[in-house]
Amino acid sequence: MRNWEAVEAFVEVVQQGGFSAAARKLKVSPSHISRLVARLEAEMNTQLLYRTTRTFRLSDAGEHYYRQCRDLLQGFAAAEEALAGFQSEPSGNLRVTCATTFGERFLAPQLNDFMQQYPKISLDLYLTNRQIDLISEGYDLAVRMGTLKDSSLLARRLCNRREYLCASPDYLQRHPMPHTLAELNRHNCLLGSNPWWLFSENGQRRELKVAGNWRSNSGPALLDAARKGLGIAQLPDYYVEPALARGELISMLEQYRYPFSGVWLVYPQARQRSPRLQVLCDFLLERFKEGLPW
Repeated sequence: MRNWEAVEAFVEVVQQGGFSAAARKLKVSPSHISRLVARLEAEMNTQLLYRTTRTFRLSDAGEHYYRQCRDLLQGFAAAEEALAGFQSEPSGNLRVTCATTFGERFLAPQLNDFMQQYPKISLDLYLTNRQIDLISEGYDLAVRMGTLKDSSLLARRLCNRREYLCASPDYLQRHPMPHTLAELNRHNCLLGSNPWWLFSENGQRRELKVAGNWRSNSGPALLDAARKGLGIAQLPDYYVEPALARGELISMLEQYRYPFSGVWLVYPQARQRSPRLQVLCDFLLERFKEGLPW
């Protein structure tokens, strides 16, 4: 492919957010990157980027061309990696992302064990409650909770998790315990990132939008608010089961509890043949096959 170097430069400019960052990634000068992109535009007879002194934006044609070239480069990298996998043990870099608390408590210890077995692999673990765009941000794997929404990604169930609706004994002394889902609108519902709570009603999945005066994207902060009697919370088992066992929280509306929501390994289709990703997924699935390692 005669434009391969220029295509790679163009894709890196978009992914890295600028010419200088792309140059650092490719270990060349910014002026060289600029010349490659300009040459690509001239040969294609199409403007791909609108440049200003400090930034750029993609043209409509550039947006379409970027998506196609990005997938092409990822497919080529995956093919090279798969071929290398036949010749030696897995090596190279893996970029993994996960929600903060689950990652700290459950994922990171398993990844550290994995690295002991595969020392030729380099690991970049990024914990955040923001949902990462795996393709545009260059991640190989995400561990995600609950319902998956991006159908362009591949997913494998890592383990189950159970959602609990709970409140402190103090809160329930001051407010009548709800006995139906409709009664939740009379209560202060402590919100996480998603205002839609998950239930099972008459054997069917139901999502109910709730409201309250407290909200956070932090699970531990939400748990602390529930324990201190600020309202009702819906949290997964790995947050609340110890507090339930100690009597600090009381579970309610158990007849409406959704049986299980999933914890998933999610990755782009272009990564599926990566030997290092395959061994990581297999390792994690084996470690979590009995559920969460309490």
